[in-house]
Amino acid sequence: MSGLQKFEQRLEAMVSGAFARAFRSAVQPVEIAAALQRECDNNTQILSRQRRMVPNDFHVELSQQDIDRLSPYDSALNKELTLQLQEHADKQSYVFAGPVTIAFETADDLTIGRFRVRSQAHAAVISNATHTQVRRARAYVEVNGTRHPLQPPSLVVGRGTEADLRINDPGVSRRHVEFTVDESADGGVAIAVHDLGSTNGMLVDGHRITTASLKDGSAVRVGRTTLTVRVVEEDADV
Repeated sequence: MSGLQKFEQRLEAMVSGAFARAFRSAVQPVEIAAALQRECDNNTQILSRQRRMVPNDFHVELSQQDIDRLSPYDSALNKELTLQLQEHADKQSYVFAGPVTIAFETADDLTIGRFRVRSQAHAAVISNATHTQVRRARAYVEVNGTRHPLQPPSLVVGRGTEADLRINDPGVSRRHVEFTVDESADGGVAIAVHDLGSTNGMLVDGHRITTASLKDGSAVRVGRTTLTVRVVEEDADV
């Protein structure tokens, strides 16, 4: 029995066949599962002879009618699709860049029974910063949907355990870049970034350079990961 057949059996058993009946003339869950597997197969990045990295962030676009049919079962389907992807990855020696996420979204240009899948690799990001530090920071970087404070004197970003902000991206060196931060008494903050002799270098707002001053909205790309600088404006009434 194939992995997709097992997937169908597990899902139907979980929802007592109601899901299959609801989708009889619309998108079939097994079609989505197969498309997610193909998305992995078509977007591999070689890490070593026996390991390949694949996307871990998936967006499934469907018509509004199919979304409405899906909504009573989306939690069960999401769980089973994630399990199916993990089983497929194990068989193919794939590794995910970070936790697998699957989102279902409406697309106005799609009719009943049609769908498409978009994917990207979102590296897992680990920081030692506390929630209080993030909340009080005058500046921070946004990475894959998470915020990490930029505090004096600096923040080292890399893949190794010695980095302050660790990114599980094979294109990132163990110590890749360093953000330097200087806060003034009047509430201002000066931020710069410096390449630490990384293998693949960095891009700042699309330009390959080794050091640069940064402002609110500056984008620093290392490997496949983008870090966006955000500066918090002081409340004028404070």
